Amino acid sequence: MGEDANMLPTPGGATPFERIRRTNAAGADFWSSRDFAEVLGYGDYRNFEQVVAKARMACFNSGQRIEDHLVDITEMITIGKGGQRAVKTTLLSRYACYLIVQNADPSKEIVALGQTYFAVQTRRQELADQATEEDRRLLLRQEMKLHNVRLAGTTKSAGVVEPRDYAIFQDHGYQGLYGGLGMRDIHTRKGLKKSQQILDHMGSTELAANLFRATQTEEKLRRERVSGKDQANRTHYEVGAKVRQTIRELGGTMPESLPSVESIKKLEAKRRKQPRAPKKLP
Repeated sequence: MGEDANMLPTPGGATPFERIRRTNAAGADFWSSRDFAEVLGYGDYRNFEQVVAKARMACFNSGQRIEDHLVDITEMITIGKGGQRAVKTTLLSRYACYLIVQNADPSKEIVALGQTYFAVQTRRQELADQATEEDRRLLLRQEMKLHNVRLAGTTKSAGVVEPRDYAIFQDHGYQGLYGGLGMRDIHTRKGLKKSQQILDHMGSTELAANLFRATQTEEKLRRERVSGKDQANRTHYEVGAKVRQTIRELGGTMPESLPSVESIKKLEAKRRKQPRAPKKLP
């Protein structure tokens, strides 16, 4: 949820919470804390601010980034005789709304309704996000396989021919991206067994960083006509380090700190077992 949330009210809706739901320019749903307070029956907004503060703390304790779910803004409201006054408002994600109704006055009937509504909606969003993450992982892992083959072909032209030399070359790329950690170190850091491939246990964010490392290294080797094992290794390390620097500048999580996930092979097997849609007749 961004701070530049263009407040576009969503008309209709089966519940009071749907009627005050808004959508920003990126298509993400959010709620205004002042609308929310009114629906929950808080006549004095100052009392509702205490509930928002509890939700903020709960968000932090759950390991979520507060700024992704609660964004403070200043907006102008109309007062008597057409005047305006600046007030503080908090823009709330669906998850923030869920935390708020968990911390609101339980004696209010509307709060109980809100707890049910946002529990169901939050779970639906979690399931949708999970499906999207699976799709991203499958796509990126397949792209990674393709580009690793192309990278191996390019390194041969640079003089990296033997399998042992190529393994050293790959290790240099990991060391650049993972702050000096090689493949064995990453296995240990991620709690992986020796037989498990690192790439098979990466989430989409980590896979994307490694895909960028591989594609940019391939381009640089070709473009600069790199020759010799030492220069190829150095090039791979430098590209990995540059990708790491970019992640840091963007405020992202370093790849070694990202959790390992279920093997992509299990995910692929699960997808193969799913029934395929029947082919349409011409």
